[in-house]
Amino acid sequence: MEPLPLLKKLVRAVRPGGSVAILAWSSETLLPGHPWLEARLQAASAGMAPFSPGSSPRHQFLRALGWFRQARLRQVMARTLVGDAHAPLSPALRRALVALFEMRWPDVETELAPRAASEFRRLCGPDSPDFILDHPDYHAFYTYSMFQRKVPGRR
Repeated sequence: MEPLPLLKKLVRAVRPGGSVAILAWSSETLLPGHPWLEARLQAASAGMAPFSPGSSPRHQFLRALGWFRQARLRQVMARTLVGDAHAPLSPALRRALVALFEMRWPDVETELAPRAASEFRRLCGPDSPDFILDHPDYHAFYTYSMFQRKVPGRR
C-alpha cells in the first residue's frame, strides 16, 4: 500500500491549523535475556510485519519524514515514545502480549533453524511451562514513533 496518497488525503481532510499525526510501533524487546532468539525472530520475514520481502524501503514507517515532505508539510516533529510491560502482568496486558506474539511472529517456526524453533516454542508458547510472560522477573519495552505537523493555512 502506498502511504503518500493516504497522507495527502488526510492532510486535505484536516482544517488549516489542525494537526496531522501518524503513530506506529517501531521497535521492541519482548524476550528479555534471550537476545539470540529475538534477533533471529526479528530477522525472519514473518517478524517484519507489516512489510513483506521485496516491498519498497520507502514504505517503511520510519521513512515518514519523507512522506510529510512530499505532502508539502515542513518542520515535521518526529518523536519516539517508550512503553514497557513488567511482571506481574495484569490479565489484560498478558492477553495483549500473547496477541502481539501471535501477530509479530505468525508461522515463524518454518523460517527458524531447529534449535531456534525449539527455543521459540519453549519461551513463546502460552501453554509452555517456560512461557516468558509467566516469568516473575519479566520486563519488556517497546517504542512507538510519531510524526506530526500542523496543516498550514490554504493559499
